[in-house]
Amino acid sequence: MCWSATADLVAGTAVAGVGVVCVARVRRGRDLPLAALPLLLGAHQIVESAVWESGGGSGPATMAWAVIALPLLAVWVPAGVLCAAPPHARSRLGLLLGVGVATAAVLAYGLVTGPARAEIRGHTVGYAFDLPYVPVLIVGYLLATVGSLLLSGDRGLLTLGLLTGVGASVCWVLWRTEFVSTWCALAAVCSVVLLRWIHTGPAATARPGRAPALR
Repeated sequence: MCWSATADLVAGTAVAGVGVVCVARVRRGRDLPLAALPLLLGAHQIVESAVWESGGGSGPATMAWAVIALPLLAVWVPAGVLCAAPPHARSRLGLLLGVGVATAAVLAYGLVTGPARAEIRGHTVGYAFDLPYVPVLIVGYLLATVGSLLLSGDRGLLTLGLLTGVGASVCWVLWRTEFVSTWCALAAVCSVVLLRWIHTGPAATARPGRAPALR
């Protein structure tokens, strides 16, 4: 999310462009879901530019934004991390993917039964959803997305997880106070970090008591 329709469109196009480079440079097939993540984030911002242009409301653009932001990312991120992770981390990541699937199911049900609504608030867009068990859903969502990056067993993805967690906290405060929306900047930075991860190659984190494997 950016602070205007134009900013969302420009940032979304740039992030999607980084996504194209990520996909083109991917070395392992199992890294492709994560490599394609900037494409999804870029499309998400471009969709929000349509939300701005429509003046908010509960139209198709708002629903498309909500589907990407909520159920889709809750599954895409942990699934992508599971695919790319080293073998020793996959059991715990499988659990987090299960959390993501369960969270996404409830989110999807909430969107179907109570459509999303958007409201333009100065330099931000506010979204309202009729969702049950909101605190539980927030915990599940964060475990599935940020948690999977932090527990990926890969130093590059761990860095991305830390950046995402801290950056999202700052963006949330700025957005919540309706000062300005800076989520698009976070998406851009995370996309560049992913591009670097793809370029340098995954770096496995050593398990306790063992030296890092040489590549």
